[in-house]
Amino acid sequence: MVSKRSVVLCADDFGLADGVSRGIAELAEAGRISATGAMTNMPGWRRNAPMLEPLKGRIGIGLHLNLTTGRPLGAMPQLAPGGVFPPLGTLMAKALRRRVPADEVRGEIARQLDAFVEHHGEHPAFVDGHQHVHVLPVVRRALIEELTERGYAGRLWLRDPSDGPAAILRRPVGRRKAFVVQALAAGFAGDVRASGFGTNEGFSGFAPLDLSIPVDRIFAAAFSHLGPKPVVMCHPGYVDDELRSLDPALDSRREERDYLGSDAFPALLEKCGARLSPRPGG
Repeated sequence: MVSKRSVVLCADDFGLADGVSRGIAELAEAGRISATGAMTNMPGWRRNAPMLEPLKGRIGIGLHLNLTTGRPLGAMPQLAPGGVFPPLGTLMAKALRRRVPADEVRGEIARQLDAFVEHHGEHPAFVDGHQHVHVLPVVRRALIEELTERGYAGRLWLRDPSDGPAAILRRPVGRRKAFVVQALAAGFAGDVRASGFGTNEGFSGFAPLDLSIPVDRIFAAAFSHLGPKPVVMCHPGYVDDELRSLDPALDSRREERDYLGSDAFPALLEKCGARLSPRPGG
């Protein structure tokens, strides 16, 4: 009997909006995803964290570090002087010029970790970043230092959102985004491992720029040319008024939720020889 490859299928953005959280929890209960990352600065985290209680031990539940959506959990006079996070483009430009205040970023990382533990009752199984902010210069160092000081080395893993160029080129969907993130994440895996943390090897699931591409093709591409310990990200959920006020990606969340809940998804896993796991290589 040929063993199946373990794949972490991680639904991002738990806590962003009630509809997103509910959709993720339903898919997790049905065994259609194997991990989720929580946005603990968002009001929806406090409301919806209890949904994850029966899923402990069944899926990986981590921190989806957020520095670009909503409000920080504490004062950040330089990065968020108006009490609202900057958009990704602004944060990225500052980070690449090393003009992000490291003390403010580390303080917010600490607050979001504390909010995770407060409402979930245990430390996160992993940490990644909303819009991959955790790999940005300054942010990555602040994150590793905070996690190390808390004694989390060897107890959780960090998500590396990059992949090999050959694998990216072979996937017909999301190549441009994948290469941009690969460049931003250069050296991240090495920094993580040198600090005593585990990480994945292989990453996919980037949304296409062409919104007409059917969802089944998107997932077929994401589950192709997988690395040794791959993570595939997804963004399913129900659309509600709260989500409409926060995120322009509406139809894609609904379509991903419907696809993952359908018979077509387990058929894809069988075709790819994959099984879902809560951790890389698990």
